Amino acid sequence: MALPPRVFFTLQEIADRWGCPVSDMAGWAAMGTLKIVTGIPPIECGELRVAGLVQIQPTDVLPMFRRCGTGPHEAHLKRVRQLDREDWLYITAPEEGVLVSFSDLLILGQEVQRFEVVHNIFGRVAESAGLGDDGDYDWTGMNVEITRRVFEEGLPKSQGEWIRELQDWFAARSETGEFPDERSIRRRLTPILKALKFKNPPR
Repeated sequence: MALPPRVFFTLQEIADRWGCPVSDMAGWAAMGTLKIVTGIPPIECGELRVAGLVQIQPTDVLPMFRRCGTGPHEAHLKRVRQLDREDWLYITAPEEGVLVSFSDLLILGQEVQRFEVVHNIFGRVAESAGLGDDGDYDWTGMNVEITRRVFEEGLPKSQGEWIRELQDWFAARSETGEFPDERSIRRRLTPILKALKFKNPPR
């Protein structure tokens, strides 16, 4: 059974994926072209009680996004926006706001997919389920991603982990979040693994 697509990506993961600094993503989010979210415990915003996933405004915690990397790793949010609302809610309790860590600032998988399609980040607009021009899955693109992965990050810890990564790769390029089944990827990945003399770690 295939796992569903990833729900969250950290800012650093997306910075590596897109080849851009995190400060650029903060700028895009500040201008409304990208949404950065985080999870918070219950807080009070006037008469409303808010908890769970909320959108943040990067300019409220701008020192965290310094391009030089000298900014703090934590900051207090004074306002948040619920994902299903347009207005910003100002935090009244706790009075100091809610503390968030840089590592807990995320981008939703659907938002990553939308942004990549709108801005054609990978040089082609995904049409459906990562399909190539011949109507099949973009296996050529997968081979390019495999080459990039080995060159930039090395080999994964296991074959199963690599298959899940590739399913995420396909899902992120699909308008519907679809991806090939594990068997289809494994059949094409196995010759590459043999050529690399890849072995799963002992259990």
